[in-house]
Amino acid sequence: MIYEEGKLNLSRLAEVGSYPVVIALGFALFMTLAGAGLNVTLASYGAALVGVCLIVLHEVKLPYRKDWRPPAEDVRTDTLFLIIVQVALPYLLAITVIIGLAGALKAGGLTVNIFWPHNLPVVVQVAIMLLAADFMRYWLHRAFHRHPLMWRLHAVHHSPPQLYTINVGRFHPVEKSIQYVFDTLPFALLAVSQEVLAAYFVFYALNGFFQHSNCRVYLGPLNYIVAGPELHRWHHSRRAREMNSNFGNNLIGWDTLFRTRFLPNELDVETIGLRNRRYPLGFLVQMRSPFVRELLP
Repeated sequence: MIYEEGKLNLSRLAEVGSYPVVIALGFALFMTLAGAGLNVTLASYGAALVGVCLIVLHEVKLPYRKDWRPPAEDVRTDTLFLIIVQVALPYLLAITVIIGLAGALKAGGLTVNIFWPHNLPVVVQVAIMLLAADFMRYWLHRAFHRHPLMWRLHAVHHSPPQLYTINVGRFHPVEKSIQYVFDTLPFALLAVSQEVLAAYFVFYALNGFFQHSNCRVYLGPLNYIVAGPELHRWHHSRRAREMNSNFGNNLIGWDTLFRTRFLPNELDVETIGLRNRRYPLGFLVQMRSPFVRELLP
């Protein structure tokens, strides 16, 4: 209860309100910065940075599990993953793959931007993008869990024994590149505006940080809309039945439709990570781990 004996329960208020408030604040800040003339990409990164600081503050003050607080070595490793794989790699792919393909299409006289509803309001375009991108990522994510060679790559993401905000970025660069082809490249080639792409990024980033956070939250009915932390923790469980669920990247609707949504009542996820507890966790060693035949996740 938010009110107990006539007094405001601030912890409960944070549990219930933190997620929607941070997401809304992120969008509001993005629109304010972009409206003031700041480049939309910089505006989106600024909004995401403020949002992640608030999420980390929540995580420190109101953790879901105290034993999930990471050691300093893990923080350094995950920060490296975040900078190289989540920030630098997509930028490199954007200036090489997209520009190259766009140039090839233009040279061939092909136009694909007629297939996108450019005249609709930005918020509607973002909603369409969320639905379409999540549909593609849902099936890609399931494939990474189903096929052994793909699982070797994806195991890097499942390797940490705890969830906290920064390890959202722990992905092998090969998998991240494949993700990019599915959930960003099509929309860039459709000439979706920079404003829409940036607004989408704000939700993508803030929801992703929340998903992997150690924040104690209660999303209630939102758990039927977004793929938030309460759902995603079960996806990181060591148990196969629990792990092979909640594949949604931002939304949970496709999981509901295809019957892979999993959120049991009155239960908390137990051990997370890989069955192989000796799986290496360092940055450089995880670059080659998927290609070491003897190393099973």
